[in-house]
Amino acid sequence: MFPEWKNWRHVVKLDPDKPADEWLVQKVVESGTDAIVVGGTQNITRQNVLKLFKLLKPYPLPKVLEVSTINAITFGFDGYLIPIVLNSNDPRWIIGAHKEAVKLVGDLMEWDEILPEGYIILNPDCAAAKLSKALCPLGKEDALAYANCAEHLFSLPLIYIEYSGTFGDTELISHIKKGTNKAKIFYGGGIDDAKKAEIASKFADTIVVGNMIYTDSIKNLKDTVKAAKSTNLEL
Repeated sequence: MFPEWKNWRHVVKLDPDKPADEWLVQKVVESGTDAIVVGGTQNITRQNVLKLFKLLKPYPLPKVLEVSTINAITFGFDGYLIPIVLNSNDPRWIIGAHKEAVKLVGDLMEWDEILPEGYIILNPDCAAAKLSKALCPLGKEDALAYANCAEHLFSLPLIYIEYSGTFGDTELISHIKKGTNKAKIFYGGGIDDAKKAEIASKFADTIVVGNMIYTDSIKNLKDTVKAAKSTNLEL
């Protein structure tokens, strides 16, 4: 069964392509974050995913693998996030890669451990946008239309607003949150201190921090957790 995720307010995303050691993992675990997602865009191999998994394994915090490539599929995680890039201009990132993965390892999948997530990538300069040929930037109405398609046409339970590397347009995030009903809104991008965590947590059900873990901003990690968990959604 996929871990209970609907009440997560703060998640740390660890990139298998970036350096990690026991000290870094312990800092993440001790921060009070709700879960750890392992995922990235570049140079994601089973070997570096396994290396990170071994560091995380001793800790009881939910550990989820975001599968961005077939090469990353590693069994043993508590759950698996399957990204669907809604604003991709390449069908491979909407259904193509997914079909190939199911064809190869579908017989081994535990479907109740899998959660699909509709990605809306909004930073044209990030690696994910370039890889998936994402159509961005988007205006508020186009972004909301993608979110509504995710929620009502495809019944996706989770919509991930991805600004990767830069802090996003909070008016746009708020517009998406207010224009959707059932899907949970995850937001990731540019959060490296408590103030940004607080702002983003007003408009997203869950905030995701990643890049700050690999910089001096890791000292602010506990503060971002506190900000996320003490901030109410503005609906």
